[in-house]
Amino acid sequence: MAFQRRRNHYYNRFRFLIPFISSIFGALLLFFALLSFLAPSPNVSDHTRRIPPVQFNSASDKAIGVAHFRVPRNGARSGRDLWTSRNAKFYSGCSNASNKFRKANAITHPNRYLLIATSGGLNQQRTGITDAVVAARILNATLIVPKLDQKSFWKDSSNFSEIFNVDWFISFLSKDVKIIHHLPKRGRKTWNAHSMRVPRKCSERCYQNRVLPVLLKRMCQAIQLSKFDYRLANKLETDLQKLRCRVNYHALKFTDSIEKMGEKLVHRMRARSMHYIALHLRFEPDMLAFSGCYYGGGEKERRELGKIRRRWKTLHQVSNPEKERRHGKCPLTPEEVGLMLRALGYGQDVHIYVASGEVYGGEETLAPLKALFPNFYSKETIASKQELEKFSSYSSRMAALDFIVCDESDVFVTNNNGNMARILAGRRRYFGHKPTIRPNAKKLYRLFTNRANMTWGAFSSRVRTYQRGFMGEPNEMRPGRGEFHENPSPCICEEAGFHVKSDNSGRRKHDTTRRRDEAATVGDNQNNDDYEPEWPDSEEEEEQVEFQDKDPFNTSVEYEGSNYEEPSLELEEILSD
Repeated sequence: MAFQRRRNHYYNRFRFLIPFISSIFGALLLFFALLSFLAPSPNVSDHTRRIPPVQFNSASDKAIGVAHFRVPRNGARSGRDLWTSRNAKFYSGCSNASNKFRKANAITHPNRYLLIATSGGLNQQRTGITDAVVAARILNATLIVPKLDQKSFWKDSSNFSEIFNVDWFISFLSKDVKIIHHLPKRGRKTWNAHSMRVPRKCSERCYQNRVLPVLLKRMCQAIQLSKFDYRLANKLETDLQKLRCRVNYHALKFTDSIEKMGEKLVHRMRARSMHYIALHLRFEPDMLAFSGCYYGGGEKERRELGKIRRRWKTLHQVSNPEKERRHGKCPLTPEEVGLMLRALGYGQDVHIYVASGEVYGGEETLAPLKALFPNFYSKETIASKQELEKFSSYSSRMAALDFIVCDESDVFVTNNNGNMARILAGRRRYFGHKPTIRPNAKKLYRLFTNRANMTWGAFSSRVRTYQRGFMGEPNEMRPGRGEFHENPSPCICEEAGFHVKSDNSGRRKHDTTRRRDEAATVGDNQNNDDYEPEWPDSEEEEEQVEFQDKDPFNTSVEYEGSNYEEPSLELEEILSD
């Protein structure tokens, strides 16, 4: 009985504790539920993209950086000459016409005229001008000095003669194509040109089938081709390809005032250092908005770039910006470009000229690059406002100054594959294969993401491995592959008897006793003359193609010894240069 009484006593005392314990657990559950409701949802993209920036230690004379990722001041040991391309001396530009290429006065029809209206920025217009000369040759027509685009995003009112030396242009090409300043008059009246548009990448047969019949049946025999960008096929017969080279690399010279100012900028860079790198940064807000990429700036970045992107209704929404970065479709950040160059062996004392518009994020974004390369210049820092005054109100003239300094640089680095990057890459191949570096963005992205867990030695070694095939060396790109203005292989000759050995990247042995233009001729013979590319004719369809086919950084092209990705040809005006 005593045991029973004790048990009842303990039970009655515990029974009063049960409601108290239950109320405590209930309150805790409500508290955690409220916390989970109020807390922001985790953003995987923000978490994965935020990479610790390089932190600089001014106290150290030998290295800068964090404990495990220390960047030597003199760059990584590359084991190669940083300022020249291997075997470049065995290659030279060769664009002279063959004996079978008849003179202009023998093939030009009287009263047959071609006018073109270019499109886009300076370098996109340059491709249009080059191709217009070839189109006039195909049609046996007289070319009227091309009309530059004055209404696009760039809003530059300059005409042809204010950018290019028009008299030199006409005289240099006089044996190839007849060029005049204006349409002649019929009595007292100027001829009215019939306006039309040809498909993109229109072949020689395409011009003969689509444009020539219109010229023949119209009384005026003058046609204006509008929005003339990429309106000529990439592959043509060798003599027409060489004509392209003569136009682009010899006939198109800037005006004396632009040339003199450009030479002055180059001289000032050379006065500072024997060698310099020119960097086409392309990290402007419009570029980032178009690319649809994300750089870890949180909601502020998404809001700002999204607002810019919504200006163009035809741009598709990017559902996974992080995926664009992973696939190498985005520009590197200025810091990433700097780390890549240091890993390739360029030391802190190297001088860099940056060709760029307004950089997204301003000085905060540029600070890591300037810390890696303190000798950091632009045309605005090495020229006075007074010197730039007559150029600064014209985007094409300012772009021309950057073009000259980049062209004359010892090393050119491009951070996207727009028109300026492609034209300069081809030009530098033609004039001696000067080094032209393009980041292998797809592989470098993963490396930059994981760099906090690596030593500098391991990081720099992988950068050099990933950049094989992206350094502008001879034979990186197979003849006939890629965009012609970037790889003008029919216009580049190799010295007889020269032989390139196979290296570790898997490049095949290449017997160079014959010229590259023979390989191009094979490509010409494989082209079916009856083939006419099926590209959209209407402006609405064309705009859809332009935006659906955007990839200004990488799509596939065949390179020797690398899985290289080549950008699409169609770029919107805003990101073309």
